[in-house]
Amino acid sequence: MLEWLAVLCAAVLNFIIWCTSKVSATEKRRKTTPTEPDGPMKDDDRGRSVKLICKPSALANYLLKNCTSFKSYSPWVGWTWRTNAVLQSLYETCWSYGSPVHFVRDNLQLSDDGLVALDWAFPSYQKRRRTSSHSTSPVLLIIPNSFGKITRNVLQLCQAALSHGYLPAVFNRRSHNGTPLTSVKLQQFGDPADLREAVRYIRYRHPAGKLYAVSESTGSGLLLSYLGECGSSSYLTAAVCLSPVFRCQSWFENGLCWPMQWGLVLYQKMCLSRYRTALSAAIRTDTLFSTSSLRGLEEVLFCQSDQVDCASAAPTGTCTSWEAYWERNEPLRDVDEVAIPVLSVCARDDPVRGNTQATVPWELFENNPHFFLLLTDRGGHCGFSTQCDGSSSVPANPAAAPNSGTANHEANWSHRALLEFFRVTTDFFAAEERTKQLAARRKGLGGGAGGRVFRHRSVSTCKRVPACSHNIHAIYNWQRSYTR
Repeated sequence: MLEWLAVLCAAVLNFIIWCTSKVSATEKRRKTTPTEPDGPMKDDDRGRSVKLICKPSALANYLLKNCTSFKSYSPWVGWTWRTNAVLQSLYETCWSYGSPVHFVRDNLQLSDDGLVALDWAFPSYQKRRRTSSHSTSPVLLIIPNSFGKITRNVLQLCQAALSHGYLPAVFNRRSHNGTPLTSVKLQQFGDPADLREAVRYIRYRHPAGKLYAVSESTGSGLLLSYLGECGSSSYLTAAVCLSPVFRCQSWFENGLCWPMQWGLVLYQKMCLSRYRTALSAAIRTDTLFSTSSLRGLEEVLFCQSDQVDCASAAPTGTCTSWEAYWERNEPLRDVDEVAIPVLSVCARDDPVRGNTQATVPWELFENNPHFFLLLTDRGGHCGFSTQCDGSSSVPANPAAAPNSGTANHEANWSHRALLEFFRVTTDFFAAEERTKQLAARRKGLGGGAGGRVFRHRSVSTCKRVPACSHNIHAIYNWQRSYTR
């Protein structure tokens, strides 16, 4: 045990030294590298460290006018470890967090007898751990990274969402975060089938509440795949991707720096080792546990048709080539079908995503009115800590009511930005709907005879029937207006 601890400490030390020098070299190259294309939405970028890049639209103008957090990002400066993108990312990923949030788990049995889990977050002071199906509180579906690691970023987001009146639910894939593996099948990187069933369950349990989604890191691949495949039937009002990886095939092929890749591969092997005997019926476990790269793990799990019989591999979906696998799992494959506003929060110094110029699809944000890119100079990977963030893990007012609307003391800037994005987007849709209803009412009451007939109708005829918030046509009737 001591030997493993010494090896781990040495690896972490080498990781810090290597990545610090890497970041310094990146900063020097940035000074001589042409900047990314300017977004069309600009207003006095003087001294600003964050920028909104998108196609001009009514919604984009409304966001710029009402989202104050988009202009209030103040990252750490000076000689502190928080200015280092690698250390900030490592802290958010690996450091423990004493969250006052408790979770209640729902295990969902899928159509193929597999299991996924939804962890519902509740404040520790709340005695009632189940919400009524008649609750109108909005639901925030949180999709962690594709490796199943619940980071302090996810815990802080749950805490911030509760303080703003949301019902946070963390989606856990098969075998992730203690979810039992009941069938010999693992979820492929961009396969949204399991997520689709989880969304149906949430709609069944909370039919009166609006549904929003947030994804973290590589988990954004699953969310973007779901939005692309479902289109206008996703039942989401808006979505946010925190530090997403857009070009996932090249990300797996190029690989990370060796300390990061070594840590992720080791963590994934530790999670899969629990099911080594069960997985041996479908894949070559000796090859799986001997590989040393993320691409190697992905290929062994899903692309080893030359090593196993196709009949036994069918439950795991492994009978495919590497190129064919990514044709079905690349997150941006159906991006033109996305029908809701999607905000991506990224940092130029993200050490996980890689070079900003090569990894960010600029044409997507400049041409598609549904996608918005909030790009910061600093922030690392899912970091975005600011000088006003507190160091205490205790909320500023733990006894505050969830609907008080006050952000908690520990929430970082990206959480404040995404929650404000949801609020402003919802307000915009409501304003658009009121405008349409007013125009329709004026049109219906116009003309003498038509108006008199309408006024003399019975009360039962004119009675308004409350519409379900998950009616597809009621949700998406703003689609044309906000993309104009």
